[in-house]
Amino acid sequence: MSSSALVFCTACAARLDTSGQHPVCTGCGRTHFRDPKVGVGVVVHDAHGRLLLVRRGVGPGKGLWALPAGFVDADEDPRLAAARETREETGLQVEVGAVVDVYPTPGPSGASFFLAFRARVVGGELAAADDALDAAFFGLDELPELAFESTRDAARRAVAS
Repeated sequence: MSSSALVFCTACAARLDTSGQHPVCTGCGRTHFRDPKVGVGVVVHDAHGRLLLVRRGVGPGKGLWALPAGFVDADEDPRLAAARETREETGLQVEVGAVVDVYPTPGPSGASFFLAFRARVVGGELAAADDALDAAFFGLDELPELAFESTRDAARRAVAS
């Protein structure tokens, strides 16, 4: 069990039994399900075919480059979340299109799965903001060091189709 794992019931505060697949409250019997975290990002190419990337200011992958991305908020449409995260990190407004792929990301932190969408710029000015240290377009043959294999794969898939 990780140090960030739930130890007490959120309903009655009794200790949880964590020996099974899902923690169960020893007091009220409530089963606690770990809700998945959904990450979303966009694959955007400029008129020259270069890929939009952001240099991450937070972990995982701090200092490395990735697609503009972030988490979906409760009750938020994933495409709207992808557009919001892109605007927050790059200053660009995008129109979000089809899903490139869905990437499982197992582990105790971060997203449980990541949805990569195709998108195109419809406004704004490129400027790194929020948790991005930098934002720039790169040719696919000159990509910087990437934080995630999903970035490389999504970029390849979006160009191939």
